[in-house]
Order: sequence, then structure tokens, then C-alpha cells
Amino acid sequence: MHRKIGIQTDDFDVASEWRGAMDRCGGDVGAIAAFGGLVRDRVKPGELDGTVEVADSVRALYLEHYPGMTEASIDAAIDTAADRWDLLDVVIIHRVGDLAPAEQIVFVQVASSHRPDAFAACEFLMDYLKTDAVFWKKERRSGGDTWIASTRADHERRKSWADGEQGG
Repeated sequence: MHRKIGIQTDDFDVASEWRGAMDRCGGDVGAIAAFGGLVRDRVKPGELDGTVEVADSVRALYLEHYPGMTEASIDAAIDTAADRWDLLDVVIIHRVGDLAPAEQIVFVQVASSHRPDAFAACEFLMDYLKTDAVFWKKERRSGGDTWIASTRADHERRKSWADGEQGG
């Protein structure tokens, strides 16, 4: 199985990543599932487990990581996904540094011979990134800068994978 993990400040090209998976997998691939995340321009009340009482605009999102440790944590998640589903190719790109609203922040792409495996592994890996990958995020809001953490809902989704409630 091919894997690519990119932790970078530069933007990425989704079409190029998609073509790369098709080229690497050839006729073995039956499905490619992908998720692309963007920086939002606002946070709503209650959205972050009650830490936001009134809507606030987001001027930027700043992300830090620990080089080496971040990649190792993501690599371990890919190993877990590969043990659970039949995967041919996995690409995870996560940007760090200062990002403006509407900029791309994360890309997860999974290729498999079968659609259910591609969908489930892509969703599993994204849920992992939201809760367990080694990143620190600070929203630069109009009301002041705030470090943010995974929400209760993020952790519940992640736990449901461990409990076998999702994915197959």
C-alpha cells in the first residue's frame, strides 16, 4: 500500500493528488474517496462545547505541530485503517501556519478496490485527525485569539470507531 503524509505550509492541488492515486493504483482501484477541509470564517454559539457564547468571526486559523511526532501519529492511524480495510493508497495532507478563511487546511484521500472500504477509511482517518493527531490550533477571532480543542462530538465519533459502531 502506498501512503503519503504531508505536513506543510503550502497549499495543495486536489486534482494532482487524485491523478496520482489513479496512476499508482492502475486497474486495481475501484473507488477513491476524498475529504477536503476549509478554514471557516465564523464560530457559532455552542459549536465548541459551549465555549463560544455569541457568534464570532474568525480572521485566521493558526496551526502548530511537533515535527516527526505529528507524522508518526498519522502513520499509526493509517496502519490502523489498513488493518481494518483493504486499502491501496492513502494520502493525508495537513497544512500548518497561519491560514485565512476559505483556505484549504486538510485533505484525506483513500483508494481501495471497493467503495465501502474507501469511504469508511477516509471518514475514520478524518475523525482521527480531528481528535488524536498532534496539532495545536488557535483561532484568531475578532473577540481575541483562542486555542481550540476537539469537541465532545468529535471524540464521540472517534470513540464509535473503536467501539465498532461505524465502518464495517
